[in-house]
Amino acid sequence: MEKTPTGTPVGVDDPYDVAGRCDHLTNDGRCRYALQYAGNDPEFAAARRADDYACLAGDEDCEWRDCPHYRSTTDGTECVRCGLEEVRMAHESARPLLEEHHLSYGNGGSETGDDDEVSHEITVALCRWCHAKVHDSFARIDDDASPDPEAIAAREERRGKEMQEFGFQSARERFGDE
Repeated sequence: MEKTPTGTPVGVDDPYDVAGRCDHLTNDGRCRYALQYAGNDPEFAAARRADDYACLAGDEDCEWRDCPHYRSTTDGTECVRCGLEEVRMAHESARPLLEEHHLSYGNGGSETGDDDEVSHEITVALCRWCHAKVHDSFARIDDDASPDPEAIAAREERRGKEMQEFGFQSARERFGDE
């Protein structure tokens, strides 16, 4: 299983098996990185321009891992392991239910520690409870898991607060004017 630089497991053998569509891929199959950030990698941008900015991984002979600028980050709406949905409170600084979990830690495998170069950024969303289980044990992100009872309680508490905000109270009721 892949590991972090500190040696804790990340919950997958191969991050690319879990990785989704590249964040730089446009709806029409072009590479946004080559279009917007050509100055960062002129050789890459020139190669994409010569191919009408087509995504490198769109070629039948290539995969996501073949693109030097591949990035797949989470939208953070639900835990990929247990399915717990995020409920954010707008005017509170409460800790989010979901956290970004990195699956990729350097080229050539972090287990050897030989390569400090950062590889592709691949992240998924995990609830705080699943995140702890993945890092503190050998739990995998593709396990068939249910939300932790504490996670469900925290989500329902937030939903309750959310529902209270939807309720209508007149000024007379709020301020006790009679």
